[in-house]
Amino acid sequence: MLKHVKNPDYILILIILLAAVLNIFNIWTDDYVNPYYTAAVNSMMQSFENFFFASFDAAGYVTVDKPPVAFWIQTISAFIFGYDGWSVILPQALAGIGSVILMYVLIKPSFGTTAARIASLVMACTPIAAAVSRTNNIDSLLVFTLLLATWLLFKAVKNEKALWLIGSFAVIGIGFNMKMLQAFMVLPAFYLFYLLATKIDWKRKAKVLSGATVVLLVVSLSWAVIVEFTPEENRPYVGSSQTNSVLELAFGYNGISRLIGLQKGGSDAVSIEEGNGTPQQMSPNRSRGGMPGGGPPNGQMTPEMEERMKEMQEQMESGEGIQSGNNPMMGGARQMDDTGEPGLLRLFSAALSDQISWFIPFILIASIGLLMKMRTLRNITRENSQILFWLLWFIPIAAFFSVASFFHSYYLVMLAPPIAALTGIGWMELVKSYLNHNGWQKWLLPIAILVTTLFELYILMANVIEIGFGLPLVVAFLGIGLSLALFIMKKNNKFSYLTSIASLLVLLIAPFYWSTTPMLYGGMAMLPAAGPDIKNTQGMAQMMIGEADPKTIEYLTENNTGEEFLFATAKATTAAPYIIETGEAVMAMGGFSGTDSILTVEQLSDMVKEGKVKYFILTSEIMGRGSGVEDWIKEHGTEIPKDQWQSTSNESQMSGTMTLFKITEVD
Repeated sequence: MLKHVKNPDYILILIILLAAVLNIFNIWTDDYVNPYYTAAVNSMMQSFENFFFASFDAAGYVTVDKPPVAFWIQTISAFIFGYDGWSVILPQALAGIGSVILMYVLIKPSFGTTAARIASLVMACTPIAAAVSRTNNIDSLLVFTLLLATWLLFKAVKNEKALWLIGSFAVIGIGFNMKMLQAFMVLPAFYLFYLLATKIDWKRKAKVLSGATVVLLVVSLSWAVIVEFTPEENRPYVGSSQTNSVLELAFGYNGISRLIGLQKGGSDAVSIEEGNGTPQQMSPNRSRGGMPGGGPPNGQMTPEMEERMKEMQEQMESGEGIQSGNNPMMGGARQMDDTGEPGLLRLFSAALSDQISWFIPFILIASIGLLMKMRTLRNITRENSQILFWLLWFIPIAAFFSVASFFHSYYLVMLAPPIAALTGIGWMELVKSYLNHNGWQKWLLPIAILVTTLFELYILMANVIEIGFGLPLVVAFLGIGLSLALFIMKKNNKFSYLTSIASLLVLLIAPFYWSTTPMLYGGMAMLPAAGPDIKNTQGMAQMMIGEADPKTIEYLTENNTGEEFLFATAKATTAAPYIIETGEAVMAMGGFSGTDSILTVEQLSDMVKEGKVKYFILTSEIMGRGSGVEDWIKEHGTEIPKDQWQSTSNESQMSGTMTLFKITEVD
C-alpha cells in the first residue's frame, strides 16, 4: 500500500484535505454526540470489565446493543486525548478519511490514476458518508474495515497467497464485532470474486475458501462465545436482547429483524436501536456554542415545539407509522429517519436519494458499457473481475435496503464504496467508448450525464424551499448544456475529454454541498443525515436529546450515602447525560428503550435492601413489558418535591415530566 506514496499525487492530497475538512472541522463543538454511546465510553474507561463487555454504566449492569470493537477504539481515543465529544468522534472521522484513501489505492492499480481520483472524490463527497463520519456511530469504522479487507482480498488474488485471503476474512470478522451481520453483507462479493479471479485450480480454491471461512467464524464469534460462557452474575446483561444472549442479539434484533421488522413484545417495533429509535430520542446531537439553527437553551420549549411534541406523542400512542416518517418535524424539514416505502425504487425516493443515490443513475448506465466488456466469464481479466466485485457489493446491499422493513438511513453508507468505485471505473470506460467508438456505445457518456443531471434536479427540486432555485438552475444549465455538447460536437479527443471532466465536476456540485451541511449546521449525531433541511430540525433536536440538570446532579451526589448507583431510571436515554457529566453509575433498568427483560420486582427489592440504589427518576414514559417495576417504585417510594432537585428551566423536557422517588426501606 505504501508504494503509492513514493510519488505523491497532489490531486489526491487535495481530495484527502477536502475529506478531512468535511469529516473533522467543528467536531469539537459537540458535547454529547450520540449520548448512548458516549456514556458507554465513559463507563468503559473505568474498569477492564466494563471495557471488555462494552458496559453502558460504570457498575456493569447492562451493555450497549452492539459488540465492543468500535467502542474499544473510541475508549482508547478518549484515554489518549481526554474524554470529550470530539475524542469519541475522532476515530470515525479518521476512518472516513482512510476510506477515501483506500478507494484510491484499490482502484489505481487496475484502472489508472484518473479513475482512482474520481472514486476517492466521490467517496469524500457522498453526503451520508460525511455525515456519519462526524459522529460516534460506528458505520464509518465498519466501512473502513471492510475496505481494508478488500485490499487484503485483492492482494490474495494478485499474489495467490492463502494467508492474504485468511487475513481478509479475519478482518471481516472484526467488522462483525463492530456491527454484527451488517459486516457480512459484502461476503457474496468476496466469495464470488475469489472464485472467479484466482487462477489456481478449483480444488485448492475450495480448500482455501473453507479455511478462510473457518477463520471468519472463529474471529466473528470469539467475543460472543466468551460472553455466552461467562456466568450472567459476572457480566452485564446483553442490552437490547430478550434472553441475555449475544447470539440472539446478533441473529435476531441485529439480524433477521432488520429484514422483516421488529416485532411487538420483543423490542418494541422501530423503537429501540442504538440510541436512535423512539420518537423521543430520534434526535440530532446537542451542539455547544450556538451552532446555526440551534434551539433555545436550558431545555425550554417554545409553544410550537410543545405542539409538535404533543402531535408526536399522539402518533406514538396510536401506533402510527413512526418508522415510515410520520413523526412531525419543524417547518418543512425532513421527517426524521424516514426510509420510504419498500420497493424497487426506494433508493430513488425523496426519503433516501439525497443521502446516497446521486450517482446511481450514472453507474447503472455505465454498467452497460462495463458489462459489454465481459461477454464471457472465461479468461476473465483482473479489471473485469474487480468490476464484478464492486457490482456484487452494490447489487445485494441495494436490494436489501430496497425491501428491508427496519433500518436507519445512515446505514446506506455501506453503498458508498461500490458507488464511488463504479463511478470512477465507469467514467473512464464511457469516456474511452465516446472517444474511440462510432457505434451506439459512443452515446452512453452523454446519456449518463444527461440522466444523472435530471435525477439530481429531481432531488434538488424536492428541497427547493431550503435551497432556492439558484443551485438547481446552475446544475440544469451546466449539466444539460455539457451533455448536449457531447451529443453534437465533432470528435476532438482533448476538448471532448475536458468537457467530460467538466460535466463530472458539475454533477459533484450538489452532493458536495449536501456533504458540507453537517459541518455547517451541526449534524445529527443520533440519526446522521445530510442536507440543507437539517438546519430546520436543530431547534427541536436540541430539546429532544435532553441534558443533565446540574441541580439534579448536586442533589443526588450530596445525598448519596454509598449507594452503587447514583439513581435508576427506566431507559438509557434518560441516564446517558448523567453518566457523561458525572461518570457515576446510573441504572437503565430496562436497557436502551426500557423494554429489556433485565429486572424483576424481587431483584430490585433486593438491590434496595442491599443499599445499591435508593433514588429513582421516572418520566411520563412507561417502562415496557409489564414488569411492574415502576408501579413498585411508586408504591414504595417517597416522591421528592421538584423544587429540591430540579432546576426550573428543566421542568419541561422532550422526554416527558420527570419525578424523583426515594426508597430506603422495603417490607
